[in-house]
Amino acid sequence: MLIERPPLPYRLLFPEAIWRIKIKRRKVAFLTFDDGPIPEVTPWVLDTLDHYGVKATFFMVGDNVRRYPGLIEEVRRRGHTVGNHTMHHLQGMKVTSRTYMRDITEADALIDSPLFRPPHGILRWAQAAAIKNHYNIIMYDLVTRDYSRKMRPQQVLANVKRYARNGSIIVFHDSLRAQRNLRYALPRAIQWLKLQGYELEPLPV
Repeated sequence: MLIERPPLPYRLLFPEAIWRIKIKRRKVAFLTFDDGPIPEVTPWVLDTLDHYGVKATFFMVGDNVRRYPGLIEEVRRRGHTVGNHTMHHLQGMKVTSRTYMRDITEADALIDSPLFRPPHGILRWAQAAAIKNHYNIIMYDLVTRDYSRKMRPQQVLANVKRYARNGSIIVFHDSLRAQRNLRYALPRAIQWLKLQGYELEPLPV
């Protein structure tokens, strides 16, 4: 549970970040996808979202955008929003703040979004303080763990069913590592969320 739903003490470490967006009088959840875009997975995700009439937000690695510029254009063309996930998928605790900010800025030149999500949800306080001056820091309320080789696809879906709640920002991954679990869990999660009365929307930009 510490991974799937970040505990309150961890959330309080970064009060400038957005973890959940509750909307009164209706049930809303926000699907997000990290680590793409890549041609092996992202087009399938887009087709799946189209099939269910759902819009989402893609937190993109700048180096992937550099290699596959047509994919960010296609994501936007289909009505989804995008966010910055650093240029090289850096974990903030493992690099200096100067290196981290430089990497984010390099990615921003390709992605051009006010939304930022730190890879692994980990960064230094000083980094968060600097980032908030330029971006909205988007964390998450529910991590599906689709990236884990130890998780079965059914367990990923079960995480959505167990932890989704009004205002949840839900993390999937359009990556090679996640695709086995993603291809099973994503369409079934969308179906289940809709049956529970959730409206699925992209994060506001």
